[in-house]
Amino acid sequence: MSTLSWIIAVSLAGGALSVLAAAVLSIAMGTQRISMLISYAIGALLGAAFLEILPHALEHGDMHRTTATVLFGILAFFVLEKLVLWRHCHHDHCEAHDAHAPAHDHGRSGLLILVGDTFHNFVDGILIAAAFLQSTELGIVTALAIIAHEIPQEVGDYLILLHSGYTKLRALAFNLLSSLATMVGAMLAYFALADLTEWIPLLLSLGAASMIYVAVADLIPGLHKRSELKESVLQILLIGSGIGSIALVQALVGE
Repeated sequence: MSTLSWIIAVSLAGGALSVLAAAVLSIAMGTQRISMLISYAIGALLGAAFLEILPHALEHGDMHRTTATVLFGILAFFVLEKLVLWRHCHHDHCEAHDAHAPAHDHGRSGLLILVGDTFHNFVDGILIAAAFLQSTELGIVTALAIIAHEIPQEVGDYLILLHSGYTKLRALAFNLLSSLATMVGAMLAYFALADLTEWIPLLLSLGAASMIYVAVADLIPGLHKRSELKESVLQILLIGSGIGSIALVQALVGE
């Protein structure tokens, strides 16, 4: 497959599969077991950032510029999250997920989450294109990490839309439409970056920063709310499984 074919296939399949899997899991598992998905996602995000994306960025870019970009990215995502432009509602007691909240909020939370998710998917598309332009192996690993993170996020988004008064069918349809932003971002990045390869290490560094920030700042704090020994051991094993899946993909598709 050509690089463009890989990008198109991953962008379309990844977005659609994440949304459909989230809808099925939100019904089959219930919100109490979603933390299992989140633990796995943490491992996949950290594994992709530290085992694949950052090594490639360091290999093809200046070391000091790369590490400075990661630091800048983490701070930038913190500011964006504060401005509610990069808000992931993963926490057990998130306001939008509060079981004691009103039956719906006339669509306010749903509209906000759709706007934020569309922007997030657009950025994911840019990262996927940048990774595949570097190598097929890096593209596949990056896509796996994004999909692993998207499923628990989409579960949260799906529940927020239901909370906002959307029907199950409308919630699924709007989430699928939002996922198309991944393709838009990937196509724009592919045609823009094809002749600007010097930008790829920078974008990879920002992508690694986003994965580290989401895992450490958004996802891990929610796990600390479940501190029982059995739950903690399960979390550690699932995080290890997420990291292991990245290492396995490296071994299978390594160049």
